[in-house]
Amino acid sequence: MATQLFKLQGMSCAGCARNIEKVIAAVPGVSTGSVNFGAEQAAVTYDAQQTSADEIQAAIAAAGYGAQATTDDVLAPAADEEQRERTAADRQLRRKVIFSGAISALLVIGSVPAMTGLMIPGWPMWLHNAWLQLVLTTPVMVWAGSSFFINAGKAFKRHTATMDTLVAIGTGTAFLYSLWPTLYPQWFVAQGLRPDVYFEAAAVIIALLLLGRLLERRARRQTSAAIRQLMGLQAKTARILRGGQPVDVAIADVVVGDIVLVRPGEKVPVDGEIIEGASTLDEALVTGESQPVRKQAGDEVIGATLNQTGSFQFRATRVGKDTFLAQIVKLVQQAQGSKAPIQRLADQITGWFVPAVITLAIVTFVVWFTLVGNVTLALITTVSVLIIACPCALGLATPTSIMVGTGKGAEQGILIKGAESLELAHSLKTIVLDKTGTVTRGQPSVTDFITVKGTANGNELALLKLAGSLEQLSEHPLAAAVVDYAHRQQVTLVAAQDFAAIAGSGVQGEIAGSWVQMGTYRWMAELGIDTQPLQAAWDQLEQAGKTAVWLAIDGQVEAVLGIADAVKPSAAETIDRLQSLGLEVVMLTGDNRRTAAAIAREVNIRQVMAEVRPDQKAAQIAALQRTGQRVAMVGDGINDAPALAQADVGIAIGTGTDVAIAASDITLISGDLHGIVTAIQLSHATMQNIRQNLFFAFVYNVAGIPIAAGVLYPVLGWLLSPIVAGAAMAFSSVSVVTNALRLRQFRPRFDA
Repeated sequence: MATQLFKLQGMSCAGCARNIEKVIAAVPGVSTGSVNFGAEQAAVTYDAQQTSADEIQAAIAAAGYGAQATTDDVLAPAADEEQRERTAADRQLRRKVIFSGAISALLVIGSVPAMTGLMIPGWPMWLHNAWLQLVLTTPVMVWAGSSFFINAGKAFKRHTATMDTLVAIGTGTAFLYSLWPTLYPQWFVAQGLRPDVYFEAAAVIIALLLLGRLLERRARRQTSAAIRQLMGLQAKTARILRGGQPVDVAIADVVVGDIVLVRPGEKVPVDGEIIEGASTLDEALVTGESQPVRKQAGDEVIGATLNQTGSFQFRATRVGKDTFLAQIVKLVQQAQGSKAPIQRLADQITGWFVPAVITLAIVTFVVWFTLVGNVTLALITTVSVLIIACPCALGLATPTSIMVGTGKGAEQGILIKGAESLELAHSLKTIVLDKTGTVTRGQPSVTDFITVKGTANGNELALLKLAGSLEQLSEHPLAAAVVDYAHRQQVTLVAAQDFAAIAGSGVQGEIAGSWVQMGTYRWMAELGIDTQPLQAAWDQLEQAGKTAVWLAIDGQVEAVLGIADAVKPSAAETIDRLQSLGLEVVMLTGDNRRTAAAIAREVNIRQVMAEVRPDQKAAQIAALQRTGQRVAMVGDGINDAPALAQADVGIAIGTGTDVAIAASDITLISGDLHGIVTAIQLSHATMQNIRQNLFFAFVYNVAGIPIAAGVLYPVLGWLLSPIVAGAAMAFSSVSVVTNALRLRQFRPRFDA
């Protein structure tokens, strides 16, 4: 299955989004298709054997909407071209707003005496001439408001209705009705009626709706500010070695394998590995890491980070769409285009909302005309209902908040892959933390080397030589710690023969005629090796939370090594904060219970799952879920991937493996555990913002439609003007987007 994002044009409301979803779903081979009105994009999963992106794009175009498949390289110049197109569209819309606003002002000035019943000396009454108003209003309807009628016509051909349908019917009705008394005023006089016209209502409504659309577009641009900021981080040029000489080239011309030179104050252009020199890099804008990071030969560097002090050369390893920055931008785009489960309610409502409003408008006209026989009153209420009932605010309520929330997460070094995980994070009950690499640094080191015979006559170094020589053939992290310790003691290692690794127990082999075995206490017992000479030392190491590794030579215990993995500085504070938020924190590890318990005590974790094999981790998560808890799993290793996928929300440490990151829903780029608290707080803030938007959108429609229909007229003798209805509708959409933009002020809090 293939997945493709499409940038969409021509949508005016959530009804348009639903129509496009139906069109996409009808294409053979399409598995899923989700349209985000706020992000103006569609995410489509399809079978490449049955259809293609071009066919899906053609289907959308046939439905009357513009669609452009996005490229894999999100940092390509095409993004700049798209921005220019949007700027041109905004400029055209601004012209229409100015033109229709100026005409509307003239029409309103001319209609004031008729609307108020006041005769004002010196007032330009000639502006109220019906024929003049017809001439002034026509270009507003034909040019400025053309999109409403064109889109309504397209929807009619598809046997659907959108917000444009409501506007077209409302303003079209006012305009066509006004033609009648303009052309045949004597008929109205003969019937005892005033030949009133409502040209100003049609023009003002269009002007207000266009103004609202312009303000909405500007506000929605701000919701994607995080994407633009990320894209702007990329360097424009790179200095590379060509023929042994430094040459400045465009960033697009850098290829994998190029040697890139970076001087102080310059941005790192692409991802790579340092081969010469050293420096400190500011990675804050990409990873969220607040402190500069020291880099030297052999270290990886990330494109778009800022070099601070030294100069260095590096070999490019990832360029274009494969760079770390490009992957971040792509993930944020996907997240902003996804739908949260809470949006389904708004989608369901907008599906039947427009037809229901049209029906209600017809009923409103019939009821008022039947009851009072006043065509003017019936017309005003009908047009007001059509105009005020636009479901745009409902359609914008969720996606705008999601766009701002996911963008804000990216600014904090938190990649949120989809709206669903952002929504779920606020309702978590349990956080399961993998120990190694999550709670701890994931870099064990030897802290104790205790021998039976002490250090006399070089005994300790001789034993360390045997231990290091054996462990250098093992891939286990504890083995690397032993080898590193031997190197630091300047011990020369030798070859081992007949090496064997016993899973879950230890390693063994022959070295210089001696049979050497290193492993767990349990394995020593199984081998019948007496551990009594160092039993007290082993107990102390275990109590201290260290992993004890036994060294036996020819069946006799000679030493025990204490190996510890230091707790991350942010672990204890993060765990305290999570618990203060009412979350149950659980530590999951394959270590023995005593070691796990010691680490848990250090960071104040009360519940520990120890001695859990890698293949059992997902089952432990599932067991917690069966108790009715919503569970998040935080991990960094390959063996954490199944558990990350099993959890309701998988949170990967960005400094871990690519497999773990791929299986997760949220990635903490810098590896700082504070990001867990930030992600949960951001989820709470986003969901609160969405609920506020939905509340105001619902209240607006629930209260506005009855008032527009004239329920207050029998009591107060007051009708809602179609002009006021148009202004209220435009304001509702702008207010929802503006409320969503408040999320840009989000700041994580770590105080209890």
